[in-house]
Amino acid sequence: MTFIRKWLILSHRYAGIVLSALVMLWFASGIVMMYAGGLPRVTPALRLERMPDLDLTSVHLSAADATARLEAAGSTARAGRAQLLTVMNRPAYRVGTATVFADTGDVMAALTVDEARQVASRFMQVADDRVRFARTLTSVDQWTLGQGRGLPLHKFQVDDEGGTEIYVQPRTGEIATMTTRTSRALAWVGVIPHWLYFAALRANQPLWYQIVVWTSAAACAVTILGMVLGFTQFRKARPFRLAKAIPYAGWMRWHYITGVIFGTFTLTWAFSGLLSMEPFEWTNATGLEPPRDVFTGGPVDLAQFPLLEPTQWNQALNGRGIKEIEFARIQDEPYFIVHPTPLTSTEATRGERLHQPYGVAGRLEGDRVLVSARTLHPRTDRFSTASILERLKHAFPDEPIVVADLLTDYDSYYYSRGYQTPLPVLRVKFGDPAETWFYIDPAVSQVVAQVHRLNRVERWLYNGLHSLDFAFWYNSRPLWDIGMIVLLLGGLASSTIGLWLGLKRIRRGLVRA
Repeated sequence: MTFIRKWLILSHRYAGIVLSALVMLWFASGIVMMYAGGLPRVTPALRLERMPDLDLTSVHLSAADATARLEAAGSTARAGRAQLLTVMNRPAYRVGTATVFADTGDVMAALTVDEARQVASRFMQVADDRVRFARTLTSVDQWTLGQGRGLPLHKFQVDDEGGTEIYVQPRTGEIATMTTRTSRALAWVGVIPHWLYFAALRANQPLWYQIVVWTSAAACAVTILGMVLGFTQFRKARPFRLAKAIPYAGWMRWHYITGVIFGTFTLTWAFSGLLSMEPFEWTNATGLEPPRDVFTGGPVDLAQFPLLEPTQWNQALNGRGIKEIEFARIQDEPYFIVHPTPLTSTEATRGERLHQPYGVAGRLEGDRVLVSARTLHPRTDRFSTASILERLKHAFPDEPIVVADLLTDYDSYYYSRGYQTPLPVLRVKFGDPAETWFYIDPAVSQVVAQVHRLNRVERWLYNGLHSLDFAFWYNSRPLWDIGMIVLLLGGLASSTIGLWLGLKRIRRGLVRA
């Protein structure tokens, strides 16, 4: 028994010395991430707000004409997604990744550095001479991780108070990423150390994955050893006195106390962080996969969208400006999905980082207007539950629908603290072996989330343990903030004291040697 106890102590001590610094980083950066979120990015709301209003008087081509121009130019772009928006201060059709200017029919070539500078200056609303070209990226840097398919990118530095850096995609003229001095600093003390998102490491996906998985697993093991020691080292004497029951003094005593109190939370955070990487692909089982055209009825036919006069658009939108128009097919009917000029500024609004381990495609869009391409009348009614269910039954004739509910509030698997995902939403539960649930936005008849049984298990093992997002507490602020910060500071204190004691022991050993 003495040998086992000594082995536990030595294993916890020296493995803890190696891992304590990393665990300290996780706790400290977790506090920052509660308020700073993830890596800097251009939110969809900010993108629309900074985009100029469409000049409909300059639109001389229909969407079908634009597609014909692309085909004549030898483009292979397909109308999987087609939009009318402003590019280089001119109205343009975006078909896939190809762009045709709606005033002249010219196909847009890749932007030069000077043209990209103009795009950046308009987005930042500053003069061109305040935007300095930095370089052209041919490989991702710290702020463009995950955008490798969009390379090359032109990077510019803006002469403003925020120290803004902006990246322009020359093929599309879109702003790929924007960072400020503050957002970069917060990322360096928040998301980057928390996810080990250092560009040199993250660019090597297999190596990054293995490091995160195995360090998380090792942190779990060290924490379990500490919790076992917290029990075995506890002295039971009669009469019982707590001061005598803890066999340590000084900083070691505080390490024992904080470890006993916060050890469980340290373990759950390390374990849920490990699960976020989905080791051994344990949740990769699939449920029902709906056909791509289950709610559309087929691909978009741009010939069904007429070239509208500005007066017609003014009548449809009561004179509001238009930022962007998307051409969509919804339940076999052509629709314009119009994004009008926002009535209020969204620049100060920080987009919520949704934590679901499964995809949630929808975001709340209060100013989105659906306009029928046949009647040119705005659609104010939601698509009926009956029509949505009929299409699902046709897509999965052999799988029974157990229940369908129109939710006016979130449930435990489709939720957003800031109410940034659409409501109401239709939840449809199937009786297939994977017990698949669909969440469908009835405003546009579109699946915004789908989860199966293992996704729901992972939701509690990852989100529940990592973010402590249990409804009774998660939506109660500032109680959730206070609780999270106290627990994170407790874990930080325990790991910091452990590292300090370990380094002192190593120093004594070196002196003796």
